[in-house]
Amino acid sequence: MIKKDKKIVPVLSAIIFNEKNEILIARRKPGISQALKWEFPGGKLKPGESPEECLKREIKEELGINIQVEKIFHAVNYSYPDKNILLLAYISKYISGCFNLKDHSEFRWEIYQKLKNYDFSKADIPVVEKLEKEMAN
Repeated sequence: MIKKDKKIVPVLSAIIFNEKNEILIARRKPGISQALKWEFPGGKLKPGESPEECLKREIKEELGINIQVEKIFHAVNYSYPDKNILLLAYISKYISGCFNLKDHSEFRWEIYQKLKNYDFSKADIPVVEKLEKEMAN
């Protein structure tokens, strides 16, 4: 539920698939917001930036890799104690690059059936659930 006393921050995340149809997940570093939680990486949209530009930039900055952003997959409104976010999750594809983690302590390529075994941030859980449901069909 969104709390009306806080502004909504648009946040984008990339559901990145590799050639084996595995999904990239990353674990947040200790000492930062959502520390030690798993997530679909991404970041905040800058003024004048398209969602595709934002995701390409954020993934390059945070992980050191290049992606192709394909389409919107899910939108989630979530209220954390310090902020409201509108999470826009995009289906994306790994293109190239070597991993160089900045905001994460680790990453994994995982099959969709095992995503539920990870401790995801609260806003990412509806994305995990939708992925499991849609990919099983």
